[in-house]
Amino acid sequence: MSNDWRTARLTAPDAALCAYAEKLTRHPAEMREADVITLREHGFDDVAIHDAVQVIAYFNYINRVADATHVDLEEEMDPYPS
Repeated sequence: MSNDWRTARLTAPDAALCAYAEKLTRHPAEMREADVITLREHGFDDVAIHDAVQVIAYFNYINRVADATHVDLEEEMDPYPS
């Protein structure tokens, strides 16, 4: 098991998707058409990219809601992952 997608044994498409998700999460204003083109080059079609954006955005939203309302984490969850 890996706690970081960069050290996990991922396929190239999965790693590209993780890189996209991380960038969208950490630096949304820096997203460019090139980011979508990279996903297409790894075999993702526009429907899959749209679905990914929806899931990534939803988790970012719900995590911010949980942070703002101080939702208690489950015991096994690390509150400050690296």
